[in-house]
Amino acid sequence: MSVTDDAIAKIKAMIISGDLEPGARLPREADLAAQLGVSRNSLREAVRALSLVRILDVRQGDGTYVASLEPKSLLDAMSFLLEFHQDNSVLDVLGIRRILEPAATALAAQSMTEEGVAHLRTLVVPETTSVTELVALDLEFHAAIAAASGNKVLASLLDSLSLPTTRARIWRGMTEERAFERTVAEHRGICDAIAARDPELAQARALAHVAGVMEWLRRAAG
Repeated sequence: MSVTDDAIAKIKAMIISGDLEPGARLPREADLAAQLGVSRNSLREAVRALSLVRILDVRQGDGTYVASLEPKSLLDAMSFLLEFHQDNSVLDVLGIRRILEPAATALAAQSMTEEGVAHLRTLVVPETTSVTELVALDLEFHAAIAAASGNKVLASLLDSLSLPTTRARIWRGMTEERAFERTVAEHRGICDAIAARDPELAQARALAHVAGVMEWLRRAAG
């Protein structure tokens, strides 16, 4: 382990133990470096690394603070990194969605309000919608389901995984025959299962939906 990695681990340990709570200001650089037993240069590198992943918040002229550590804030960093690897890792991202999205949909079938179901139905659009409009509504449709799961971490994670697959969704809508109709039909089936409060059916339909996108992408890439 490098000295910088050691400093990162020690700062994280202080946060986990509660010695540094969300919103707390870190001690002066010289004092913290002495406390951790590292050089000030190594400490600066550690702070820089932890700020990139939203664990620390460096405020010029004010000091360094522990961030809020809210799931969305932490996962924004992952979403940002995924944007740089869209073309190479979109299948991997979809693979993660294939694991998580059915679980979120099953939870939504148990907890989504009637108002939520009514809103979800407005996002199931007619076949005449343009590709870009369909993709925008597709993102909103899945985000509404994830939010209704009641698990903020799961919802934030799925949200961060949705944007890197946007280009693939647009590409599919432009090139695959009957992509509109298939997407609308699958969304309607998922919505009906949620409305029926049938978590197993909702989970199965969500799994088939994501798996279908993955199967198309493999064929298109091959």
